Amino acid sequence: MDNMVDHVDGENVNQVVDSGKGVSGAPGVPGAPGVPGAPGAPAAPLPDSPGYELPLLLFGGFRTLIDRLHARLAAEGHPDMRPAHGFAMQAIGVRGATASEIGRRLGVSKQAAGKTVDRLLALGYAERADDPADARRKLVHLTPRGHDALARSAAGFDELRAEWCAALGTDRVRALEADLRNVVPEETAFRLDATSWLGGA
Repeated sequence: MDNMVDHVDGENVNQVVDSGKGVSGAPGVPGAPGVPGAPGAPAAPLPDSPGYELPLLLFGGFRTLIDRLHARLAAEGHPDMRPAHGFAMQAIGVRGATASEIGRRLGVSKQAAGKTVDRLLALGYAERADDPADARRKLVHLTPRGHDALARSAAGFDELRAEWCAALGTDRVRALEADLRNVVPEETAFRLDATSWLGGA
C-alpha cells in the first residue's frame, strides 16, 4: 500500500484515485478561499472522505498503538520484542501448544511456526517440554519472561487507551469500540493470523 499514498508538502495524495486530493488550496478542499471551513466561513458538515482513507486510517491507528506499545516495552526490558512475537505468544496461550497448533492459530505452516518458536526460545520468551499427556509430542510454554512481556503489553494497551480517552473523550472512544464491534464480524475481531494475512502467507 506504500505506492498508494505519496506526500506532497507533507499532505497525503492518493495517486490512484485523484492526484489533486490533499493539496493545499485545491478546489473543494476545506481551508481554500471561498470554501466552507476557511477562516470566517460558517461551519459546514464534514464532507465524506474517499473510501480508501478508512482502511488506511484504521491501519494507521493500529500501527500507532503497536509502535508506541513496543517503544514502552523496549524501555521496560523487552527491546527485542516484535509485534509478530506478541501474536505468537498469544497463540501459545497459558496452557502451552504444539508447533502445529501454533501454526494453525497464526495461519502459517508448522515449519513457519517452528521458526517463530525458535526465535522466542532464543529470546527467552518460551521453552519446549514434553507433553505429559503424550510423550511423543513437544509442547511450547511461555517462560516467566514471556508472561512478563504479555502482562506489560496488557498494561501498556490500557494506558494507551486511557490516552485516547483523554484526547477524544471516554464516550467517543466507547462509541468507536461499539461501532467497530457492529461492523467487524465476531470471528474476525480477535484473530491471531494478522501477520500471515498481511504477508500473503
